[in-house]
Amino acid sequence: MLLIGHGGHAEVVGTAGQIDGEVHLVGDAADVDRLAVARDRPVAYVTQTTLSVDDTRATIAAIHRRFADVIGPETSDICYATQNRQAAVRALAREVELLLVVGAANSSNSTRLREIGAQLGVAAYLISGPEDFRAEWLRGVRVVGLTAGASAPETAVQDMIASLATFGPIEVSTQPGPVEDAVFKLPPGLDQAS
Repeated sequence: MLLIGHGGHAEVVGTAGQIDGEVHLVGDAADVDRLAVARDRPVAYVTQTTLSVDDTRATIAAIHRRFADVIGPETSDICYATQNRQAAVRALAREVELLLVVGAANSSNSTRLREIGAQLGVAAYLISGPEDFRAEWLRGVRVVGLTAGASAPETAVQDMIASLATFGPIEVSTQPGPVEDAVFKLPPGLDQAS
């Protein structure tokens, strides 16, 4: 079993602990190349749910190049919320001078959103809320982009908008994007618990 993810991430640790047998953590294509697993051995892989299709594409391709017998999830099963947010940040970064990502410091998907903004040349900061914001970041900035990690509460985003409004009049607009309307069924036994 190959587990695509970040070492030490709570989900990765928990998932690895639930798998009977040998589990190999791979973070990128180079990790796949270093695996001490025979090329003719059948493998299956799963991904950390907070990684997007973009985050896992090269690693999955490396797995398929190295092994002939591979089983893994459909790309549609890889975190759509993370993928949607990354695509939105790429679009947003073309329109703003400052990018604020609301999320926890240990959140992989929030960290990745900040990295994407920075890679696209925008001053980008990961903040948990208004308490982490620095007024000096606004010097010379007219357009601020605000996004959030997949698990950040909406109240934290609204708190940040209210905090930005204390610096002067603001106009809030929302980017169009895919509607996230997936519904997940509870596992048997939990669906009847109340």
